[in-house]
Amino acid sequence: MSGSETDSLLALVLEHLDDDQAQDIVTIDLEGKSSIADHMVIASGRSTRQVAAIANKLAEKVKQAGFGPVKLEGLPAADWVLLDAGDVVVHLFRPEVRSFYNLERMWAFGDAPPVAGMA
Repeated sequence: MSGSETDSLLALVLEHLDDDQAQDIVTIDLEGKSSIADHMVIASGRSTRQVAAIANKLAEKVKQAGFGPVKLEGLPAADWVLLDAGDVVVHLFRPEVRSFYNLERMWAFGDAPPVAGMA
């Protein structure tokens, strides 16, 4: 995926998370620092139902936009759902689970701090 395609995918993800009222959206730039993805997005939903709904809708939007199918993990429980869209990885959490795992702190190493936060 080219840089502009990755940027378009990231913009689409952030737009739909905001539209679906995800909370505490944070983007971590991993480009050149990790081989798993160029961007990691972390967000919260208020309940397992909202986390699952956001994840399913976002996966469908990414596919409809032509970025291919998204791999989803964690949907049955929906405490923590991982969406792998290639160069953009999204973690959706219930707030209690997010604070327990604290991925932002784990990935905010060196010169790769959280890039953007949205409420």
